[in-house]
Amino acid sequence: MVTGLKNWLKSRFIAGFFFTVPVFLTAWLLWIFWSRIDDVFAPMYEKILGRPVPGLGFLTAVGIILMMGTIARNVVGRRVLAWGDMILLRIPIYRRLYPSIKMLIDSFSPERRSSFGAVVLVEHPRQGEYAFGFVTSQVLIDTPHGKREMATVFIPTNNLYLGDVVVVSRDDVIQTGLAVEEGVRIILSAGNATPRQLPRV
Repeated sequence: MVTGLKNWLKSRFIAGFFFTVPVFLTAWLLWIFWSRIDDVFAPMYEKILGRPVPGLGFLTAVGIILMMGTIARNVVGRRVLAWGDMILLRIPIYRRLYPSIKMLIDSFSPERRSSFGAVVLVEHPRQGEYAFGFVTSQVLIDTPHGKREMATVFIPTNNLYLGDVVVVSRDDVIQTGLAVEEGVRIILSAGNATPRQLPRV
């Protein structure tokens, strides 16, 4: 009786923990984002309006993001942003970090989804073990035994933004049939969203 009650409480507590923690963590991160952005713009609006207006800084940040997105969608805007990129690349510290970060973020952008060709499985980090990866390019390598068709695969090892880049034979790449969005979901869920059977046809 006591053991059964203990197991019942334990299972319910674990289920509740894994349900509530992501909810509160997400809410906490959104609140931090809201507060920090508000802290940046609040003094300016308080000086203009004469009193603080909670949330106005957050709306300003959203407006700036939408404005930049609108600019980035037209030809003139793209030229302006390209000019801005050139300026940033002249800054010593920026030019070492900015290109890599921008390229990685762009890879997950909906408008640059073609950066990832497919969600695949490759043997990694050792033979007999498989990891999910995203094909980023095709490579033809000259070897003493002839040309070999290879695939460059990005394998996330820490969420989505850190990982290994491996070049493997195209014959060793296992196609999963999953959409890129499904592959991202699998990585972010620590594998819980993996289908029961692969490849999916």
